[in-house]
Formats: sequence, C-alpha cells, structure tokens
Amino acid sequence: MGFLDWFFGREVDQAAEASASPVAIVSKARFVVVDTELTGLDPRKDDIVSIGALRMTGGRLEIGGAFHELVRPTAVLDGKSIVIHGIMPSQVAEKPLIDSVLSAFVGYCGNDVIVGHCLSIDLSFLNRESRRLFGAPLRNPVIDTLSLYGWLRNRQVSHPIFSSPLNGLRLYDMAKSFDIPCEGAHDALADAFITAQLFQRFMPILVDQGIHELDDLLRIGNPGMQGENIFAPGGRANF
Repeated sequence: MGFLDWFFGREVDQAAEASASPVAIVSKARFVVVDTELTGLDPRKDDIVSIGALRMTGGRLEIGGAFHELVRPTAVLDGKSIVIHGIMPSQVAEKPLIDSVLSAFVGYCGNDVIVGHCLSIDLSFLNRESRRLFGAPLRNPVIDTLSLYGWLRNRQVSHPIFSSPLNGLRLYDMAKSFDIPCEGAHDALADAFITAQLFQRFMPILVDQGIHELDDLLRIGNPGMQGENIFAPGGRANF
C-alpha cells in the first residue's frame, strides 16, 4: 500500500471515529488557512501557480511551519494573471508540477479543517487536482470566512464592522475594515495570513453568538452558504 492510499484510508477511518466522538470545541479545533494563486479563474483551463497555508489551533495562529510552494503550471501564465500575483514565468519554470506539491499539501493539512476566503474558488482547483491524482476530492471539512461574515452580518451583531457599509466583499476590503495590514497582498502565504487574522477576529464574536462547537461553525461557514448568508431573496445584498 502506498502512502497516499494509506493516508486516504486513514482519513476515512478517523472520520468514522470522529463521528462517534463528542463534538469538538471551536477553541481547541485545528485549522489550516489556505490561499492559492492561479493563472486565471476558469478551472477548466487554468492552473494553480502557488499554494500558501498556515495552521491555527482555535484562535491561535501558528506562524512557524507555514506551507508555501510555487508550482509550474501547464496553463499559460500570461500578463493578466501576472499583474495580480506578480509571479513571473521564470520564477516557476524550474518548480515542481502540482502533483508533488498537492501531495505535500495534503500531508500538511492532515485531518484539520481547511479555512479560506471565498474558498469555493480555491477548492475548485484543489479538488480538480485531487480527483485527478487521488480519485477523490479533499476530505477535510471546510469553512469560508465570507460565509461567516454574511452570517454575522445577518445576525446584526453589535460590532461596527457589521453595521457600517463595506467597500466590497474581497479579502482586502474586509481586512482593512478590521485594521488588518494588507502588505504583500496577492502572495498566497501573505493572503493566507490575512485570512487567518480575519478568522481570528471573527472567533470571539462567533462565541458571543453561541457558536462554541465545531459542527455549528462548519454549518454557518459552509462555502455553499455564501448566497444564503449574503444575498436577500430578491437577489440584492443584505448590506
């Protein structure tokens, strides 16, 4: 049995064990906050060029041991994407393909909850490659900070950020509203760090709203809840 076969089999076994265990407490849960840089936004033809991630336990950031890898894409790395992330073709020409980088990323994540901002975009690329390489999408539970924001906003919590207008829903718009520095933006690891700080800011507010158990956090942070959490039935934003 190869490492990846063993790893994915272990994930299934541990997931079954977890379902029979007491519900995890958010303050003790393990998270991996991730961001990717891409050649474009179309998963049918574009590729990942960088993955950045770091770990959290509850609301505590673990700065040491971060994951950051450049990837040699098979898709064209053109000027439109270079303007966004600043990664030049010469920087990735000798870098590994996504196969080995994704294997390392899967090992880095283990069974931790994956967190990201507008995570469905990152997941569409990560899961595409995971299906190709391993025959299945990533098995980790996932949380989207954009879904969390929408849920908190709709709860009308007593915090200025949830009652005042935002310039937008992008990561940097929200980060600036929470006075989170955005230097180095559009670097995968820097953006993962910004996302982690945003998630960290949400933690005490979520606890005040009664979100103590991981199951509840996963429910309201589901990337599929973005539309329900953010947009009113008439198709207009709730804020």
